[in-house]
Amino acid sequence: MRTTDSQTIHSQAVFDYLQGLQSRIIESVELVDGKTFLHDGWQRPEGGGGNSCMLEDGNVFERAGIGFSHVLGNKLPPAASVAHPEAAGRQWEAMGVSLVFHPRNPYLPTVHMNVRFFLAKGAENEQDIWWFGGGMDLTPYYGFEEDCIHFHRTNKTALQPFGETLYPTFKKQCDEYFYLKHRQEPRGIGGIFFDDFDHLGFERSFAMLRAVGDAFTQAYLPIVQRRKDTPYGERERDFQAYRRGRYVEFNLVFDRGTLFGLQSNGRTESILLSMPPIVKWRYDWKPEIASPEAKLYRDFLIDKDWI
Repeated sequence: MRTTDSQTIHSQAVFDYLQGLQSRIIESVELVDGKTFLHDGWQRPEGGGGNSCMLEDGNVFERAGIGFSHVLGNKLPPAASVAHPEAAGRQWEAMGVSLVFHPRNPYLPTVHMNVRFFLAKGAENEQDIWWFGGGMDLTPYYGFEEDCIHFHRTNKTALQPFGETLYPTFKKQCDEYFYLKHRQEPRGIGGIFFDDFDHLGFERSFAMLRAVGDAFTQAYLPIVQRRKDTPYGERERDFQAYRRGRYVEFNLVFDRGTLFGLQSNGRTESILLSMPPIVKWRYDWKPEIASPEAKLYRDFLIDKDWI
């Protein structure tokens, strides 16, 4: 979007919010898990840096990664310039918080959330170009309808003050984005996804981003509390590792954030903190009919209005 004379872009306010969001989520997850995150600050030679925080081998989370990054540059990476050729050649900055939590218990779903801001500075007679993006989605291994309803309902409630059409639009975009074309199946049960968002002007668009970021713990942690002590065995762990392979395939083949990070010479360890610690692949495996594993495909990995 090109700014109008009446708009002021407060990138520092976005920066401050995102750093605070990362800290608040970490505090909430540490209370649930009982272990603490490793904090790993880093600098990018071309400009900017970030803070990658990781909890591994926890009591609840086998791997929980949440990163804040603020990167600067003079040449837009291909992942962004293809969609925004008008921003090519400008000084730009991108900042965001991105997380993926992989629980140990297979009855607990993996979750992803991302909120981000992009700004390409205009020259003396040019206007700035900016947009927000983000969302969150849920990837169960053994699904529970009440968990899916709660997750989607929380997202809808967060978006409602900004327009009745946002939730159905963002849900559809999420279903379309987190789809493994080569497998012809969704990654999980979706959530919301938006990109290139500037439709409400800067202040209201930023307020919407904050509503999404602030809703994450409300959307996910009640599910964690419900499922974290569910008994499980090796069969469930084995299926969890197999389904995690789909997560890896999507992130390495399709995910725009991963491509942008690698193309902009970001920090590889931070970009790939979303990878699960234990993953399996099998050749042409199919679940047994009427098994709990088949139920995931039949009842959850489908196009469905969860609310």
